[in-house]
Amino acid sequence: MAFFSPDFLQFFIELAPNNNKDWFDSNRKRYENVVKEPFKKFVQHLIDELAKSNPAFESLEAKDCIFRINRDVRFSKDKMPYKMMVSAVIAPGGKKSKAINGVYFEFGPEHVRVYGGVYEIDKEDLLTVREAIAKDIPKFQEAYKNPVFKDVFGEIKGEKNKIIPKDLKAAAEIEPLIFNKQWYFYTEFDPEFVLSESLDKEILACYAAGRPVENYFNAVIKRN
Repeated sequence: MAFFSPDFLQFFIELAPNNNKDWFDSNRKRYENVVKEPFKKFVQHLIDELAKSNPAFESLEAKDCIFRINRDVRFSKDKMPYKMMVSAVIAPGGKKSKAINGVYFEFGPEHVRVYGGVYEIDKEDLLTVREAIAKDIPKFQEAYKNPVFKDVFGEIKGEKNKIIPKDLKAAAEIEPLIFNKQWYFYTEFDPEFVLSESLDKEILACYAAGRPVENYFNAVIKRN
């Protein structure tokens, strides 16, 4: 079934040149009817589907997973108050979860994107991951060279450090992803895909495709 109407995208198209509180307030009911509530129902639907096979999702609610549309402009030069998309992360613990065990997605007039992997990591865990990869490179490569993962996401992305500990340099010559300080991946669809009746199935398929890599990171660094 389709969860969104064409007015979902139209709302953001009109928001782009009118990204201010006055316009948003005058269109708030429209936002709630064509964006907020349909997205909430969609997120809850995905949670319920995931909970069928994973009890970690059973007590999760959509409100725990959905990010606010309001931007944090305190330290930004860009003072536009609203995001040009809706987004959520479905993981045990929702937005507060630090676990590498879920799926993040964002829908807007520019794209539909689905993400996974490690985006934020502290210094201690960063070293732990690098050492684990160096210790057993084939195990790590088995995860991200999985044909299904490659077909959906292509490759692991992330910013890199030019300098790493000396004892990891030899391994990094074999596996350059050791230089990474992030290990994330994403796939992108046209914005109109948000109107598709197969949107939910595709998001769930992306979640499943990312599991080998996320399971690898879960085994290396323990997060709640």
